[in-house]
Amino acid sequence: MSTFTVETDRRLQVVDVTDRVREALPDDADGTATVFSRHTTAGVAVNEAESRLLGDYEAMLADLVPDEGWDHDELDGNADSHLRSLLVGASETVPVSEGDLGLGTWQSILLVECDGPRTRTVEVRS
Repeated sequence: MSTFTVETDRRLQVVDVTDRVREALPDDADGTATVFSRHTTAGVAVNEAESRLLGDYEAMLADLVPDEGWDHDELDGNADSHLRSLLVGASETVPVSEGDLGLGTWQSILLVECDGPRTRTVEVRS
């Protein structure tokens, strides 16, 4: 198991962490790698990391889940963040062969920040 941190600078932000995940893998890793967010307001997804698409992803999550009007907001004002990350999911499993990720041509591993800016911990198990 390996971990790394990601610094985010916006409340809702999608960050390409593919290279960081690749670096976290042992050279002889073979099978699968699970990439896991240790947070209830951030998630992990596999998709294309083209900058306009990342912006579209952020806009989609903002449109799907309004910022306000949730019961949990009475506690700490971030129910929208919890709900957005619930849609994304906390982890992805990716094939690994000879220490490298078995991603498709346009696939990247993305950390989806829903309650930033924050420092996030990502765990990689292979």
